[in-house]
This record gives sequence, structure tokens and C-alpha cells, in this order.
Amino acid sequence: LRDEKLSENALARGDQLREGLRALMAVEGSPITLVRGRGLLNAIIIGGDEKGNYGDEGVAWKLCVKMAENGLLAKPTHGNIIRLAPPLTISASQIDECLEIMGKSLQSL
Repeated sequence: LRDEKLSENALARGDQLREGLRALMAVEGSPITLVRGRGLLNAIIIGGDEKGNYGDEGVAWKLCVKMAENGLLAKPTHGNIIRLAPPLTISASQIDECLEIMGKSLQSL
């Protein structure tokens, strides 16, 4: 952890990820209503209930399926929440690639 500065990487890449997710949330028509997290443990909320709402489950699931089809795995939880937890070793370019896949997937919903 220390030698590879994984803690520092987690903080920097987490900030990068949340910044990119907020940009995706700001796109008109985006189903993302909230981005939250710390370090590399993050989540996006689909719809209005930030504590979980199975009424919006279909959109979260469809987005996860689209992302998987485009090469990115994510876990829908509590119906309308999608958990994002990349490895501590993820690079800046890999975060950019993830955000690109998420943007492409959102556009295809």
C-alpha cells in the first residue's frame, strides 16, 4: 500500500471519477440525480431517493447492462443505486475510459 502509494491514488482517482460522474449528471436528460463517495468507493443514484428505491430499479439495471455490453461492470444495489468500486491500482486513463463507456451507455438508454 505504501510503496505503490495506493491510498494517494485512490484519493486522486476517486476525485477524478466523481468529477466525471458529475459532468455526466449535468447532461440534459441524464437519469443520474446524485453522485456520492469517498476514495474509490462511489455510487450514482438514479431517480430521486438517495436511500434506495426499487421503483427506479429498471433504469439502474438497464444502465448496468448497457455498461457491461460496452465493457464496464458495475453493481446495481437497492434498486436505483449503482455501486462503482474500481481497484486501488486504477490509472487516470482507465478512469477516463470508464467515464467514456458510462457516457456512451447513458446515451443509448
